Amino acid sequence: MATNRKLFEEVGEGGRPTQPPAGGMIDAGRRGARGAIRAWLWVLFALVVVMIAVGGLTRLTDSGLSITEWRPVTGALPPLSAEAWAAEMEKYRQSPQYQLQNQGMSLSEFQFIYWWEWGHRQLGRVIGLVWAAGFLFFLATKKIPTGWNSRLLLLGVLGGAQGAIGWWMVSSGLVGERVSVASYRLATHLGLAFVILGFIAWYVYSLGREERVLMQARRLAEPKLFSMSTGLLHFAFLQILLGALVAGIDAGRNYPSWPLMEGGLWPSDMLVLEPLWRNFFENAGLVQFMHRMAGYLLAIFGVVVWLRGRRSPNTDTRFRFNAVLAALLLQVALGIVTVVYAAPWHVAILHQLGAVLLWAVILRARFAARYPVEQSVRGRKTA
Repeated sequence: MATNRKLFEEVGEGGRPTQPPAGGMIDAGRRGARGAIRAWLWVLFALVVVMIAVGGLTRLTDSGLSITEWRPVTGALPPLSAEAWAAEMEKYRQSPQYQLQNQGMSLSEFQFIYWWEWGHRQLGRVIGLVWAAGFLFFLATKKIPTGWNSRLLLLGVLGGAQGAIGWWMVSSGLVGERVSVASYRLATHLGLAFVILGFIAWYVYSLGREERVLMQARRLAEPKLFSMSTGLLHFAFLQILLGALVAGIDAGRNYPSWPLMEGGLWPSDMLVLEPLWRNFFENAGLVQFMHRMAGYLLAIFGVVVWLRGRRSPNTDTRFRFNAVLAALLLQVALGIVTVVYAAPWHVAILHQLGAVLLWAVILRARFAARYPVEQSVRGRKTA
């Protein structure tokens, strides 16, 4: 017969054990070593940033065509004897760059550019090994959170594709009368590097909080701000590709004045090449003009997005969009200095690294618009 309970009697009294509440479906999957995977991804992120900088220096020193073969495995070993060095230099002598630009280059001069390209390729191998070692370890120990296997595998697939695209880029400068790689192939190579960087950054941000916390945070998402920051991200990517076109034909060393070009709003020789489409890839005046105009439009749109971000009720989100504006203004300033001083290598590399910084902070702000950090009524973070 049922008995009446006391008003404040605990449910577990009367011999019935109290059961903790069961977790929901979100908590049912394997949580994995989220912190360790984040640390591994941070290492990969840093290596890719270094790779972008080394790639830029390889281009600025005209070193990218010094190795005329693609040997993913055996190419890890550099020449180890005088005979091996002589053989490598003889291969380079057959290239258009040597015959049209570097006739009479000494062995020591060749070794200088060779080591730059070899280091660039070696760093790519290191990144591949770091990814493979980390992924296989976490997979074998079953430390990867539920649903993350394919995401982490994607990084390796993209990395392999990047190596193949790198050779596709280099091979364009080993035929015909080219003394450098095709600019559109360089843009593809650099663009994929930023795509890889973007995936790594997004994964790092996502693994910083549990899935259930992210699901709760999504209820407070700001769809309009997320959409605008997505547009800003795509616009920044377009500008990065245009910057690669500028770098591919050394257009940054032409028209060293600002805000005018050749004393006018645009240079007079923008459309002199035939057929017409070549001007968009090979005409230094038009390519630099496109890069400048896209930079102005990106800055304007960035301010619009920042003004929308200022209206966010979330303190952390507002701070992240402030960081976007700061990085954008810094990048504009670096771009102007790069043009005015005709792209000296140290300024050009800072400009390239500024693009990396801008890319990362836009992604960070976009993530906050999608998954705001929970805060109290007073605006303090609670998670």
